[in-house]
Amino acid sequence: MSAAFEELDYRPTPIGALSLRRRRALSLGVDVFEIKLGDEFLMSSLFTVSEIALARLALAGLQGGDLAVAVGGLGLGYTAQAVLEHKTVGSLIVVEALQPVIDWHAQGLVPLGFELTAEPRCRIVHGDFFALAASNAGFDPAAPGRKFDAVLVDIDHSPDALLDAGNAAFYGETGLTRLSAHLRPGGVFGLWSNERPDNSFTARLSNVFANARAEPVTFHNPLQDKPFTQTVYLANKRV
Repeated sequence: MSAAFEELDYRPTPIGALSLRRRRALSLGVDVFEIKLGDEFLMSSLFTVSEIALARLALAGLQGGDLAVAVGGLGLGYTAQAVLEHKTVGSLIVVEALQPVIDWHAQGLVPLGFELTAEPRCRIVHGDFFALAASNAGFDPAAPGRKFDAVLVDIDHSPDALLDAGNAAFYGETGLTRLSAHLRPGGVFGLWSNERPDNSFTARLSNVFANARAEPVTFHNPLQDKPFTQTVYLANKRV
């Protein structure tokens, strides 16, 4: 049996101290991997339903093959893995601002690390997703201006609960319009949120994209023994 608790890494970053922990959930009989920023929980391997749903819902409506996908935020890799489950995906770029998170995958310190880093369709880029979204060059440093069939984001807790106040401009109409420039016609933008659907944000998306909707994702929280609802926002670029 695994030790009850282990801190696998701890490093300072420009936005606070980042730590990777593994603990044994005795009541569930599983090892749980957690990423914390200071005292805030960023990601837990115990709660991945909505991160996976972000990829599955976004890609479900896309047609054709050799799809190009960009994901903002690597985390524990569950959204990226769900993207790669789709055989129609030809390439995936994952943009991650925190180098330690990239290192943890390369070193196999997280459950999906070796799987993602060995996948030839997947490339992890160290960079500021929000700065790249606002730029003309976009997300692929090897191909400036490249367009994508889907851009998925799982970084902040919600459009209003930000890890860094500097991210706020992305969620306004100007920021979303700049993001849409990196999508192919009909391409999909997907956003994860830890909160229930926010009608005001959905309306903001509708002002920029051809259509927009909020998909509630409800799952059982085994720690609280009750349902919990998060949200996936989806919007398509005009054709």
